[in-house]
Amino acid sequence: MGTLLADVDEIFPGLVADRRWLHEHPELGYEEVETSRFVADRLAALGAEEIRTGLAETGVTALIRGTAEGPGKDHVVMLRADMDALPIEEENDVAYRSQTPGVMHACGHDAHVTMLLGATRLLLERRDEFAGTVKVVFQPCEEGSRKGGPGGASRLVDAGILENPHVDEVYGIHLAQFHPAGTVSAVSGPAMASGQFFKVIVQGRGGHGAAPHLAVDPIVAAAEIISSIQTIVSRNVNPRDTVVVTVGAIHGGLAANVIPDTVQFEGTIRAFSDTVREEVAQRLKAIAEAVALAHGATVNVILSGDPLPTVINTPEKAELVRTAAAKVLGAENVFDGPPWMASEDVSYYLNERPGAYFFVGSRNEEKGFIYDHHHPKFDLDEEALRVGVATTVQVVLDAFAAS
Repeated sequence: MGTLLADVDEIFPGLVADRRWLHEHPELGYEEVETSRFVADRLAALGAEEIRTGLAETGVTALIRGTAEGPGKDHVVMLRADMDALPIEEENDVAYRSQTPGVMHACGHDAHVTMLLGATRLLLERRDEFAGTVKVVFQPCEEGSRKGGPGGASRLVDAGILENPHVDEVYGIHLAQFHPAGTVSAVSGPAMASGQFFKVIVQGRGGHGAAPHLAVDPIVAAAEIISSIQTIVSRNVNPRDTVVVTVGAIHGGLAANVIPDTVQFEGTIRAFSDTVREEVAQRLKAIAEAVALAHGATVNVILSGDPLPTVINTPEKAELVRTAAAKVLGAENVFDGPPWMASEDVSYYLNERPGAYFFVGSRNEEKGFIYDHHHPKFDLDEEALRVGVATTVQVVLDAFAAS
């Protein structure tokens, strides 16, 4: 068997083709019908065992059983990739541009799926190098669904994805457009933030713009609430804790000379501690209620959906990833940190089992791959596919060796 990178080089054209097909055919959360079929067909062609489909609507799993002799035959390593796209109109002028209006792989999940399929292929070819079992999981709805409700990871955990067979450790990849292609980062401890979306509805009393004294202006009240909640980070949170409170949408009013009845705004809270996130949410609610009362308005603060827990890597598993990546890329291309303030539902698996979620760099300024995740011009240096597949395979082999 050759070196991992040499083996990946052999299948690299197929990886690029798979990733580009997936990019052309993006699907939103719980709507990944064609993606799921594509994955299941690939797994069957590769010879994976016990392929299951329709999990949490569109999820797919399969097993890779090692054939080596050894004490780790009962050990199970789970690998996870998310499949869904985002409701964004793509602005890239490329041959593999999204063919679905208003939907785009703007976060790299097309690459995540491709890398896990590539790793599956190489692990099947190397079954004689480990005794345990690899469970590959292609998860729906990491980004949320227009249907609402819980995301894919929580539903899969509730459905028993970590059992039958019992999973001992969990690993996954996220592309990192903030790291250069050819690098890997694995953070020890909190790696991605806890997240909570919120909606605030300010109820006033509408009226003529020329007679504000006869109305209760919800625009002014909402503006003061938005300004005031920024003090939560600077005055209510321990300076050693990292927190972000962002308002990303505001809606209210239809005419320049009309005071509306209501104003609505929405935002997100991010923190590297679930406890801190909860404290911030309660402080936001208290500020909104007090400011609205001062203006004679009322307010309804809605914490939307289930909050995402902090992604916390087990330190020894993050070290295992860094060591494995260094074998593939050289130690100079592997580092610990920094954590990312984005949120990810891989946290539901890592709350239940030890493991690590690591970042594979995908930025290349010379090639123009500079746009951040969730941007309509997001695209990636496909060198990341090579790095992700090789690192994942090495992580699995090292995990079994240490079991």
